[in-house]
Amino acid sequence: MRYESNPKHRDPWQRGRRGALCPRRVTPEVAERLLRDSELVEGKRYAVFEGQAFCAQEHAPDAWHGYPVGWRQVPHAIRSRWRREGAVQRRAIRTNWQ
Repeated sequence: MRYESNPKHRDPWQRGRRGALCPRRVTPEVAERLLRDSELVEGKRYAVFEGQAFCAQEHAPDAWHGYPVGWRQVPHAIRSRWRREGAVQRRAIRTNWQ
C-alpha cells in the first residue's frame, strides 16, 4: 500500500477539477503515515490528524490518494470508537462536521 498525491487535493484553482484541499501541514510524510495507520471500511480508508478526518481511495492497484472529509462522512462506528479512545475530541467533530 503506497500513497500517491493527487494534484486536485494539493494545488488550488486547477481548471475543471474539484476536490477538497489538504491543509499545508499534511506533508507527504504525514500523508504516508495516515494511510499506514488508517482503517479500511467498504473500500475506503479513514484516518484522523489534528482533529480533521481524512479519507483515502485506491485509484490504482495498491496506490491510494487521500483528502480531508467532514466527520459526517466517517462511518459512525469508527467515529464513536475514536471518540472513546481519545483520538479525536467532541469539539473537533462538531467543528469539522461538514
